[in-house]
Amino acid sequence: MKIKTKLTSGIGLLFMIIVLLGVLAISYIDKLADDTKNILSDNYNSLDYAKGMLYALDNLETDREALNIFMENLEKQRLNITEINESEATDRLARHFKLLDENPSEQNIRQLRLDLNQIMSLNMASIQRNSVIAEDTARQATLWISIIGICSVGIALALLLLFPSQITRPISELTRGIVEIAHRNYSKRLHFYSTREFNEVATSFNDMAERLEEYQQSSLATLLSSKKYLEAIVNSIHEPIIGLNHDRQILFVNNEALTVLNLKREQMIHQSADELSLKNDLLRRLIRELVHPNEKHEPLKIYADDKESFFQAVYVPIKLTETETEGEKQVGNVILLKNITEFKELDSAKTTFISTISHELKTPISAIMMSLKLLEDQRIGSLNDEQQSLASSIKENSDRLLNITGELLKLTQVETGKLILSPKISKPIELINYAVSATRVLAERFGCNIEVEYPEKIHKLFVDSEKIAWVITNLLSNAIHYSKENSRIIVGAKEVDQTIQIFVQDFGKGIDPRYHQSIFDRYFRVPGTKVQGSGLGLAISKDFVEAHDGKIWVESEIGKGSKFTIAFPVR
Repeated sequence: MKIKTKLTSGIGLLFMIIVLLGVLAISYIDKLADDTKNILSDNYNSLDYAKGMLYALDNLETDREALNIFMENLEKQRLNITEINESEATDRLARHFKLLDENPSEQNIRQLRLDLNQIMSLNMASIQRNSVIAEDTARQATLWISIIGICSVGIALALLLLFPSQITRPISELTRGIVEIAHRNYSKRLHFYSTREFNEVATSFNDMAERLEEYQQSSLATLLSSKKYLEAIVNSIHEPIIGLNHDRQILFVNNEALTVLNLKREQMIHQSADELSLKNDLLRRLIRELVHPNEKHEPLKIYADDKESFFQAVYVPIKLTETETEGEKQVGNVILLKNITEFKELDSAKTTFISTISHELKTPISAIMMSLKLLEDQRIGSLNDEQQSLASSIKENSDRLLNITGELLKLTQVETGKLILSPKISKPIELINYAVSATRVLAERFGCNIEVEYPEKIHKLFVDSEKIAWVITNLLSNAIHYSKENSRIIVGAKEVDQTIQIFVQDFGKGIDPRYHQSIFDRYFRVPGTKVQGSGLGLAISKDFVEAHDGKIWVESEIGKGSKFTIAFPVR
């Protein structure tokens, strides 16, 4: 039977019982109304008329209108005959009243009272009978209404218990079947024999599951072949690769990764990387950087290929497009370790070369500076104007070469990790005054006016004063070189959000916003710059500042000048 037919039959039956209950209740209520109407209307009126006539008899001697009252009530009683023998009693009452009217006597009055009592007795008996009938009617109404009500409740309860299960049971079974199919259990089948609609659904479901099972069996060999092909591709890559799903379980790993991790494949595949990392330092660091990315991206030092090797970890998110509306969803990550040992060795060789050359250049430069000083000494003879000009040019270029050599030496200290800080408590104004004093001659040569802005109250710094003073001097020197003659340069300090900021602001031609990040890279120079330089000053300044857990940045617009700021946390 269809569910629709079951619902229609059950609800129809319940509706018919409710209608029957309503009709029965209305009929019994109407019958009770008729019974009570007889009691309250006819019999009660007869009693009221008899009461009026008794009142008239009691007042015959004192009230002349008593006879008229008696006659009025007697006439009304004649018109309200409802009981058996009530008509004879009323006629008898009329005859005795006539005798009383002809001969008023106690005997006639007593006879009238007897007649009135008989009429009242007849009506009282009728009221009692009608009350009994009304009670019987009420009991019958209560009985039948209760019986039909109980039947209605029973049918409704049966519908409540049976019908939901008739609907929800096949739906629940269908839901479980869909879940099984979603988990690739294509052998699942459904059978609904009691409901025609769901039987059709089960047939369609079983056809779908059968086709999926056939497809799975037919494509299993292809999938296995593709899996082996992909594994071969991953293993042929000469750099360690680890694949993780969303829960950080290891999906695949190549032979290179097994070598550097010193683990076996069966120990890693389908295992939790978090649990394995508890016993493997390298894997622990890789997972930590995956969860909490490290901005510095420092290379990993690993013993591989029978030597100390360096690897750079690259974390590639795996994204999958499920539907067009949901967009891309990240389902895992691939950890790739790029072998940068060769580049690290080249960089180390470059750093060693620069350090050696810089150190070796200092000796001949110092000799040139000493010889130039001797030439300028008037005791060995004076120089003519042309010689003086050449000596000045030699001195200027020697100073520039000495500065570049110093910057190269500082750069090698940073790159080799030999940068040693000697922090001490310093006032920001002392660092600013040192920079202003160091660049005074340069500022006078370019005609620049240096202004110092300094607040009344500011915290002290705990820094390596020599290196931070060098940074401020470098920024101030750059500002002088890139400013026009007779222009302003502002150097100052301020305290903002628990940081002490030292800034150098010029009003030169400014820096294109495209190069705001690149100017802190080594050997980078803004295209079109005519001022000579090595491109190392800002890079070294950044390294010095970040070594103190500080930050350096630039704010600049073309034609409006530049403002370089270094900031250190208040300690």
